[in-house]
Amino acid sequence: MRTSSTFSILFWIYGTRAKNQQANIYARITLNGKRVNISLKQKTDIASWDAKRQKVKGNGQNAKIINFFLDETKSEIVNCHRDLRSEDKEPSAQMIKARYLGEDKKTHTIKDIIQYHNESIENKVCAKTLCHYQTTQKYVLKFIYKKYRSKDIPLKNLDFAFLMGFETFLRSHRPSHYQDRIGNNTIMKHIQRLRKMITTAYHLEWIERDPFVTFKPKHIKTQREFLTEPELSSIERFSSNIDRLSIVKDLFVFSCYTGISYVDIMKLTPHNIVLGINGKKWISAKRNKTGTEFKIPLLEKAESLIEKYMGNPRTKFTGALLPNISNQKLNSYLKEISDLCDIKKNLTFHMARHTFATTITLSNGVPIETVSKLLGHTKIATTQIYAKVVEKKISEDMELLQKKLK
Repeated sequence: MRTSSTFSILFWIYGTRAKNQQANIYARITLNGKRVNISLKQKTDIASWDAKRQKVKGNGQNAKIINFFLDETKSEIVNCHRDLRSEDKEPSAQMIKARYLGEDKKTHTIKDIIQYHNESIENKVCAKTLCHYQTTQKYVLKFIYKKYRSKDIPLKNLDFAFLMGFETFLRSHRPSHYQDRIGNNTIMKHIQRLRKMITTAYHLEWIERDPFVTFKPKHIKTQREFLTEPELSSIERFSSNIDRLSIVKDLFVFSCYTGISYVDIMKLTPHNIVLGINGKKWISAKRNKTGTEFKIPLLEKAESLIEKYMGNPRTKFTGALLPNISNQKLNSYLKEISDLCDIKKNLTFHMARHTFATTITLSNGVPIETVSKLLGHTKIATTQIYAKVVEKKISEDMELLQKKLK
């Protein structure tokens, strides 16, 4: 590596291009015979410039400010040269200029953080969670194209106005896969996912500031739908000669008495049936969503459904504990069952999990800590959402009692 003896910095003014006797000040970096100029965005009166000292003449306030700036600039350029040498690079005048102006640093973009984020979580989250992130990312890129007529933008361009614009875009957007606009809480979920990616970029030092610092999400508290005892009994009594409806009803009831989600039920095999601490049958598995282990003692109604499908051609072929059916078809057939059972609620398969948490366990005095374990929740705060629902039911029941006592 060459020595720094060939390295020099010179401050000069462009007198021939002066306007009203005001000339621009430049820094000239010379290294190994090669030189580059940097405009310092400062002006001075031609008569005030001391070319020999490379400073502004006099002791006035303006002279002091410019001369201090020139001293600082020289120090920064020297540091850039030193840093490049310490990085085992062969510096050039152009490289020093680029380092001083910050042009040698890679400008990271939205697509960069999307790629980095997806690669880093690929083996840490379930496929559904990754799919949710990809949906959010698709909306972000759609918004960028609509607002900037570009397929990508630098991360440094993100600010509070960008976030507000993205929220407005989501509120007016109509997805092609369903008719209505996106709901408020779903919008907040998309913004929450974007926030996680941008926070990652901030920690990676790809951006100097976090645009989410002053952004406050606006979640609307929603009521978790569940089936009451009469409604659940109505579905349990439901009988049909149509095979698909019978299977869907059984899967739904099984979830109501175990609290296991659709995706986890579809993965159950006879190997997931184990003997529990009480010597009776339990289901032991891991949640697909979080990887958290759960162990559930089998209630009689759930155990009878397992026995019903033992040796069934459907389960025999797949090796599953219960018949497999797509989530889309499952929820579609549940709509038919809810109509036939005269249930006015929007019946979905996930409502079975809510029903287990409320009607089956909490309403019958099972402690919330136990329910949290059974559901495979990583935080008890998640289970407390159901506790509030039960409190509401208790309040309604007591009001009915009050009316009867009167």
